Amino acid sequence: MSFTQAHLLGIEHLHPSEITALLDLADQYVDLGRGQHKHSDALQGLTQVNMFFENSTRTQASFELAGKRLGADVMNMAMQASSIKKGETLIDTAMTLNAMHPDLLVVRHPHSGAVDLLAQKVNCAVLNAGDGRHEHPTQALLDALTIRRAKGRLHRLSIAICGDIAHSRVARSNIMLLGKMENRVRLIGPPTLMPSQINEFGCEVFEDMREGLKDVDVVMMLRLQKERMDGGFIPSEREYYHRYGLDAEKLSYAKPDAIVMHPGPMNRGVEIDGDIADDINRSVIQEQVEMGVAVRMAAMDLLARNRRSRPKGVMV
Repeated sequence: MSFTQAHLLGIEHLHPSEITALLDLADQYVDLGRGQHKHSDALQGLTQVNMFFENSTRTQASFELAGKRLGADVMNMAMQASSIKKGETLIDTAMTLNAMHPDLLVVRHPHSGAVDLLAQKVNCAVLNAGDGRHEHPTQALLDALTIRRAKGRLHRLSIAICGDIAHSRVARSNIMLLGKMENRVRLIGPPTLMPSQINEFGCEVFEDMREGLKDVDVVMMLRLQKERMDGGFIPSEREYYHRYGLDAEKLSYAKPDAIVMHPGPMNRGVEIDGDIADDINRSVIQEQVEMGVAVRMAAMDLLARNRRSRPKGVMV
């Protein structure tokens, strides 16, 4: 299986064949998760440490369940009450972790690049569960698996990513992944929620929702990340929903079989109409959650295989 990475820090350095290899294995783990016996011994005897410096419900629960289904010893570190709060540096934390000899380290951090720094200092495989505005690779991979299973392919599709592009690491990872897999990506949102370097992304940019959604195969909505906003990015939530919230009328501009996605948590009535979110014929939001566990199982399995294949004492 073609996957040579020592860590999963982002989509940027993944080759399309590595993305395909990971998704193919994740497909197998979807079947395992739907069966009566949901467990594997792929990570038997290995230790997985989850370090979440930002609050998370979905991602942390998904990684924890993925590790346990693969047979790992899983430990969640409560970083909000950790020595970091007492002044310990990230490097000191890395050295402390090294002394515990973990095999897999899952990290979410509010600062871009922090996960990469940790990966340079620890002797284990590191998975990025979201770092600042930089990347969220497993979210993009689970979105890719959801699209591939719904559409039967992951290339030459027209995909609209709508909303708060500027503050979204999910959007950044998805733009890179979908581009690598030869899809046409459209970004839709107000100018205040577009990154300053938007022209470097290689995407079509639309300010008008209806024009941007015309004949797309996939509609990917994003959460308004108010916690990362320090100014008046939108006039009001009501006005935002009127112009950029997904409802039946705006969705009618997409293809009749277009699927609707959202990474969660959703702000119903702000980013998306509740009826659209719950429409089993269009929405694949619940499938995204299921695919998340399978993708994270596949990622940890492949990284563990690569770790075992290296000579002892070699830093990853």
